[in-house]
Order: sequence, then C-alpha cells, then structure tokens
Amino acid sequence: MTIRLTIFSFIYLLSTIVLAQKNLKLQAKMEQQVKASEQQVIEWRRKFHQSPELSNRETNTGGFIADYLKSLGMEVQYPVAKTGVVALLKTGKPGPVVALRADMDALPVTERNSLPFASAVRTNFGGQETGVMHACGHDAHMAMLMAVAKILSENKNELKGSVKFLFQPAEEGVGPDEYPSGAELMVKEGVLENPKVDAVFGLHIQSLLPSGTLNYRSGPLMAAVDGFDVKVTGKGSHGATPWEGIDPVVIACQIVDGLQTIVSRQMALTEAAAVVTVGTFHAGIRRNIIPDEAFLQGTIRTFGPEMQRSVHEKIKLTASKLAEASGATADVNILIMYPATINDSKLTEMMVPSLVKAAGKENVHVISAVTMAEDFSFYQQKVPGFFFFLGAYPAEMKLERKPAHHTADFMIDERSFSVGVKALLNVTVDYLSK
Repeated sequence: MTIRLTIFSFIYLLSTIVLAQKNLKLQAKMEQQVKASEQQVIEWRRKFHQSPELSNRETNTGGFIADYLKSLGMEVQYPVAKTGVVALLKTGKPGPVVALRADMDALPVTERNSLPFASAVRTNFGGQETGVMHACGHDAHMAMLMAVAKILSENKNELKGSVKFLFQPAEEGVGPDEYPSGAELMVKEGVLENPKVDAVFGLHIQSLLPSGTLNYRSGPLMAAVDGFDVKVTGKGSHGATPWEGIDPVVIACQIVDGLQTIVSRQMALTEAAAVVTVGTFHAGIRRNIIPDEAFLQGTIRTFGPEMQRSVHEKIKLTASKLAEASGATADVNILIMYPATINDSKLTEMMVPSLVKAAGKENVHVISAVTMAEDFSFYQQKVPGFFFFLGAYPAEMKLERKPAHHTADFMIDERSFSVGVKALLNVTVDYLSK
C-alpha cells in the first residue's frame, strides 16, 4: 500500500511539474503575441473612436467585429440583443466555459480634444443635435478583446474548454422606452447558456488611475443605479400675484434640498456610500408666469438591496410630504436600472495572481468601491463574475482639463492596452487550466 501511494505521489508530482512547464511556455508565447499585436490594437481602437455609435445603434461596429471573429474560425451570432455579437471558441477538449465581455456603445458627447482621430460624428439625441464620442473607453475595450480573441484562437490546441466573447451593446443605458440595457437583454436572450458559462470576466479602462495598473476589490465594486422622476403639480398664476396660486417651482426647489438630507442625515454612511443627485429641473415658459407643474429627474446610487429600498421609500416620502405641506402634489416614479457590480469572493481570490502576472505585483491594487455603475452586474447575477479596472491616465500628456469619463476631455494612454490584453488572457487561461 505504501509503495502504491509513493508511486502515485511521484506520478502526480511529475504531472504537476509537466503542466506547470507547459503553462509557463504558453504564457511566454502569448507574451510575444501580445507585443506583436500592440499596434493592431491601437489601430482598431482609433477606428472605433472615429466612428462611434450610440446605444442600440452599433450596427457598423457590430458588423465589423462579427466579420473579424468569423475570420478567426469561430461560431458567431450576430445580431444578438439588437446589435451585439457573441462568438464561441471551442478547443475541442472538455473543460470549463469562460465568457469575456466588452461593451460597444458611445455617448452623446461632443469631443473637445485635438486628437488626430477625434470623432466628428454628429446625431440627434433626445431632440437635440449633439456630437457622438467614445468618452468612456468602450473603443479600447473592443480593441483589446479582439486581440484576446485572436491570440486565444491561435493557441486553442493548447487549451481546454471553451471561451465565449460577448461584444455587448447599450451599456451606457437607453431611454425609458427602450429598456432593458444591453447586458440584461443579452442575458435574457441566453448568451450565458448553450454552452453554460462557468465564469465571466470583464475590465473597464479608467482614465484617472495610473497607466498600466490593474485595480480590483472583492465584493461590491460598483454601485447599483436607479433613476427617479418627480412631477410637482401646483396651481398657476400671474408672477405678480403668487398668493393666488401654488408655486410648483418653489416647492420643487424645497424637494431638491430635502432629498439631500436622505444621504447626509438618514443613511448609515459608515456602512456604505449612497448618492442622490438631481440632474434636471424643468418648469415654466416665461419669467412672469407661475406654471402649473415642475419636473425633476435624478439618479440614485446604493450598494445593497436594503439601502436601495430605503432610499427609494425616503425619496417618495420626502417629495410627497413637502409638496403636501404647500398644498401641491408630487408624483414620484422610481426607475430600477442596474444592480450593484459585486465580484465573487472565491473567483476574485483565484484570479488575483493572474493580474499580478500581467502587470507586476507593484501595479496591482485593491481599491475602494466606486459610485459609478455597470450593467456587467446582470451577468454576475447569473454566474460568478470578476470585473476589474485598467488604469490609463495619460500622465505625460499636457492636459488642460482632467480627462474624466463621460466628458468632452476624456483621453486615455494607449500604452496601457497591452496590460489589459495580458490580464484578460491570463484570467482566461488560468481559469481554464484549473
């Protein structure tokens, strides 16, 4: 019995050493392939940047990606969830199924920088003419994932299992009449099935984090996002005789002030952050007329279902009671949008070494949760998911303005892309090998 155990232990140790050597050899090969693809990734990114398309309008973008993935010999579905692309890479060997996601849509933002590949595209959005810009880095996400698809397809004989590539539309959200978001619709249309996905990975470039760094946290990473609409109904009158009416403008202003106390005075902020922001305020048509109605719209950010429910209830209560106190009414509509992006703790722990291999230990950081939101959370509700940030602050550029996301001055360091490609390759190959 002892001899058998010793032989078994020796065989197991030998097979482990052989597998480790094989993985090291594959990693070294892929490192060279990443380096060889650097210029191609930049060219793809600039192509997408010059030709941005808004949510659910990504027809040219989706068609280009679908054609490229077909050229790699993959099984491709297009369109999915209106304009999305799903491709399946089969290694021919049994094993896990990994999904990798990149978002495709741009924003109604007019680009302000002087990049030679800046967007000149214009469109109509919400009844207003505006520029269209990749002001959140989705152009880079697509380009990096295309490189990952190419490299994995070239090495599929050395892998096991399968990889699904999810090029997703409408992450930025669409109008109230066009819900659900891209990820929610992708899930509803079955992209995590046939074959069933075991784990899903995604990254988001961050223009304000140091270039080439990888940043993550276990558990809640990004907030849930909801919207709210408030309609205040008073009684119109002449602006010179306000006592003859019920002024909805003044009442709406009181509601804006009152909503701020929900976070500052009613939430346990030592447990988790919360945000209530009023983004629009519309009322009246002329300076000397008190209108019948005023309208508010805003956004809500929370990190847990209990806090989310509490904030929703307090918004309704605050608005209705402040209006009632002045003889008006307030109708509140809460729009449930994206759940919180929550990284699976076991999967996160498993994948951190993969990030270290991609960027070096000194460039991998645990960060605090952020109050931005991501519809990647819809995938995480169905299967374990790990989402992380790729820093891309262009430190050597002389920037007049902060290159923040969703602004006309957004800008990223293209040298960070190779780290992102390596990170996505590593989490995929390491998961498949385990």
